Amino acid sequence: MRAHVRLDPSDNVVTATRPLEAGTVLEEVATRALIPSGHKVATTDIPAGGAIRKYAQLIGYAAQDIAAGDHVHTHNVEFRNTDVAYEFGTDLRPVAPATTPDTFMGYRRENGAVGTRNYIAIVTSVNCSATAARRIADAFGPDELADYPNVDGVVAFVHGTGCGMGGNGEGFEALQRVMWGYAKHPNHGGVIMVGLGCEMNQIDWLLEAYGLKQGPLFQTMNIQGVAGLRKTIEMGIDKVRAMLPVVNEARREPCPASSLKVALQCGGSDAWSGITANPALGYACDLLAAQGGTGVLAETPEIYGAEHLLTRRAADRATGDKLVGLIRWWEDYTARNKGSMDNNPSPGNKKGGLTTILEKSLGAAAKGGTSPLTGVYRYAEPVTAAGFTFMDSPGYDPASVTGQIAGGCNLVCFTTGRGSAFGSKPAPTIKVATNSEMFTRMIEDMDVNAGEILTDGVTVEEKGREIYELFLRVASGEMSKSEAQGLGDYEFVPWQIGAVM
Repeated sequence: MRAHVRLDPSDNVVTATRPLEAGTVLEEVATRALIPSGHKVATTDIPAGGAIRKYAQLIGYAAQDIAAGDHVHTHNVEFRNTDVAYEFGTDLRPVAPATTPDTFMGYRRENGAVGTRNYIAIVTSVNCSATAARRIADAFGPDELADYPNVDGVVAFVHGTGCGMGGNGEGFEALQRVMWGYAKHPNHGGVIMVGLGCEMNQIDWLLEAYGLKQGPLFQTMNIQGVAGLRKTIEMGIDKVRAMLPVVNEARREPCPASSLKVALQCGGSDAWSGITANPALGYACDLLAAQGGTGVLAETPEIYGAEHLLTRRAADRATGDKLVGLIRWWEDYTARNKGSMDNNPSPGNKKGGLTTILEKSLGAAAKGGTSPLTGVYRYAEPVTAAGFTFMDSPGYDPASVTGQIAGGCNLVCFTTGRGSAFGSKPAPTIKVATNSEMFTRMIEDMDVNAGEILTDGVTVEEKGREIYELFLRVASGEMSKSEAQGLGDYEFVPWQIGAVM
């Protein structure tokens, strides 16, 4: 393995592939200090205020004079808000349909959607009903479910909001979309909604707004109406027991890969995320798009500085304008809360070699592959377009994935460089490691080692094909490693927007 990676001839930094002692020669330049693995080295003198380039893109400005061979990181790089002239549809690469349609074994639902799992969900409208929901779900462990082999489990989706909020506006609407998305999710065979009764986020309002009808596999109840916590738990347990035989009647059958909606996610990123795992996931997304399936990129703050590359791929001007509108909203959102778009990357990201949000975003955007951008959606809005799409969300992984699942994603693929213990329900999470060292150290948590692109000469395309084929197997019922460990009960985190009152 080479001592460094250069990503483009126009870059004025390279990335160390292992710790480098001072005096190590790279690109005919000797390092002037110890360079940690994954960190950047200047290949030429960069004057104070000069642009620093990686991926052939701007990632920051020199905060002081930087000499060739210097370590380039937070101590000598400054962030500035982006100011670019957007282009729309200038980099469209039409997707050639796959010559051979792929299939997986999924659950066909009456409304035409296809599930990859078959859960019974207990969804709360407010934090006040969280205990009731958990106790209902906790009543159904392996012994209680032994006679229902086609039911993946009974899971409670509880959260910390639902009251002390405005009854309209962005925050309320986002929470209602999350509830609707989980109520109608194709990975749920049955749903019970549990409220308190007096909260701002009324279940009846949701039913009216979205036209939800109660029946044997979709029911609601409020603690105040049932007459207390104990009676609510008992009633909920009885409702689940009645649902189990019906939900268990579902059977897996061959379904087209076009029925897959995959949430494209990253967390605990490092310098290798944009070099190994994210481009490989991007190639898998292109393969899925060729089948007529859908990849859903999210985390708006983590495409900041790379959004101009996505607008060039917008299928039309309206789609591109939606994306730019999200960027402007986030600039205003952080400004009015006295923050900065550069508050992300995290300390772990920086330890892994990422210096600014611009650098992180350029790597994160690679998860979307090269296909046209066919749709841009609000947080938790139903994703209806096929191909590569984008959903607005924060960069906080649990909140972001909650929105993607609410939008209809029936699988999640999550790349990580530092190592993440994330998992999700009802859509299982596949974890892709960016480097071989972390993959080996956290092998019980990682499904795919994209570090082999650096260490073993595996191509991005080969690793992307491996990820795509794992999509089909996990969608067919094979457990991902996070799923096998039971993750997902506490990772349901609706994005809380607006004042808590």
